Amino acid sequence: MVLDALCKLSCQNVTWFFLGQIGAIRLGMSRALQNWAPDQFRPPLKEAGFLTRDSRIVERKKPGKAKARKSFQWVKR
Repeated sequence: MVLDALCKLSCQNVTWFFLGQIGAIRLGMSRALQNWAPDQFRPPLKEAGFLTRDSRIVERKKPGKAKARKSFQWVKR
């Protein structure tokens, strides 16, 4: 078991594409810190909202539609 660890993360020019991965890394590191020393790390992490998982997932594409909710253009005749 590793007791002393040094971790340095840096991000530059973060785009919307990487926000999900960054959130997953933040959640994983927060859970690891919480499990390592719950009395010390859990209250500040909980207050900052780092222990809450974002449960939204991508809605599936439905048959007969262009995307999950977008329909094809309607033709009267």
